[in-house]
Amino acid sequence: MSNPSWQPVPWPGHQGHQPSMLAAHADRERAVDVLRAGFAEGRMQQSEYERRIERAYQARTVGELTTLVADLPQGPAPQQQFQQQQMMGVPRTFLPPPPPTNGKAIGALVCGVGTFFSAGVSAIPAVILGHMARKEIRERGESGDGMAVGGLVLGWLSVAFWVLLIVAIVASGS
Repeated sequence: MSNPSWQPVPWPGHQGHQPSMLAAHADRERAVDVLRAGFAEGRMQQSEYERRIERAYQARTVGELTTLVADLPQGPAPQQQFQQQQMMGVPRTFLPPPPPTNGKAIGALVCGVGTFFSAGVSAIPAVILGHMARKEIRERGESGDGMAVGGLVLGWLSVAFWVLLIVAIVASGS
């Protein structure tokens, strides 16, 4: 293996593979877990499964491991399938990433908290951004609904506080 021209060979049928960083033992174990799950689901025959397992333990790079599991499901899965994968020992590394957080939800929460420091000036932007964020979250499937609700609550509480304060000042002046 001291040959300087040695290049990893991708799994048959996969083109465009480029050498990548060296694989750690944990990387090999993750790939083997995905292969086990694929075999358990009936996606490959035992002879192919055994060849892939052998290649996984011999792999030198993460790229080689990626090609071994590239044709097996690792991405977005329904919730029931997600639970089955966790029970079969598929590590979280191979599960789909969480959805992105809506930026307007973050802005709503920041404006809502800012009402304490801005004498309520940021309350209206908090309410507007909160409603916009909740609509976008429902449409796009993003995360951040709790932040949007937090911004809405703080914004509306600030608006109510200032309205009551103004009403109290006007009533006491009459």
